Amino acid sequence: MTTKELLRKVRQIEINIRGVVNEVFAGEYHSVFKGRGMEFAEVREYQFGDDVRNIDWNVSARMNHPFVKVFDEERELTVMILVDSSASEAFGSKGQIKSELATEIAALLASSAIKNNDKVGLIIFSDQIEKFVPPRKGRQHVLRVIRELIYFNELQDVHRSSKTDIGMALEYLNQIVKRKATVFLLSDFLADGYEKDLQIANKRHDLVAVHIIDPLEEKLPSVGLIELEDLETGEIILVDTSVREVRETASGNAAAERGEMERFFKSIGMDYIDLYTDRSYVKPLTKFFRMRAKRFR
Repeated sequence: MTTKELLRKVRQIEINIRGVVNEVFAGEYHSVFKGRGMEFAEVREYQFGDDVRNIDWNVSARMNHPFVKVFDEERELTVMILVDSSASEAFGSKGQIKSELATEIAALLASSAIKNNDKVGLIIFSDQIEKFVPPRKGRQHVLRVIRELIYFNELQDVHRSSKTDIGMALEYLNQIVKRKATVFLLSDFLADGYEKDLQIANKRHDLVAVHIIDPLEEKLPSVGLIELEDLETGEIILVDTSVREVRETASGNAAAERGEMERFFKSIGMDYIDLYTDRSYVKPLTKFFRMRAKRFR
């Protein structure tokens, strides 16, 4: 891809997300995430009405009088965006392919964070760390994040690993980001073995799973014989989609896998949102953030 073509794509994504960031999403982002991080400042004597949960028992014992911890609201957050770039993300049957949708969502989140004066970092991963962009502020930094995502998507199979290792990416995140961060994990979650690392990362950070879905992954159309290829293993199978039982079995298996994944997310108290390649992401994202804002009021 030439520099001119890259800049054209960056510009197009900026145009696509500008209205959402300015009119809808920035306010929702602020109400959900800004100021939720708290940093210890000092201790002072207990006053009537103070939250007893903030009593510093060690200081109180030494002073023979109750003292409470005082916290300052953190003035900025670190937002980390983790984007799955494995081969399955190159699939799309309608609208966008999954990697294109993930890029646009990542750009939207990064732009909203910068508008809120937060730092933004990026990790692109497959079964290895493909790219790490350290968290920084500023519009130029957001443009770099978008450029890195677009450029990597254009590398195609020459440089793209076919497999996914979500656990590895989360372990890397925990190694490089020591303080609590807001983390968006964008993936189709067509992987396994990541549950333990996800649970650890969710305890350390404010983690949100953004599940990127293509409608064909949930419901096969009746179009006769088709070849289906697993983009991560290369396995090809011949399927007769004109047989109702075949379609129902495929849909049932997909629903069961998704249900199991969602139950796990809920069991560890992690937020998640489903976004489809053939539908607008504005309404589901806005609904998700408003529901989350109500919960933290």
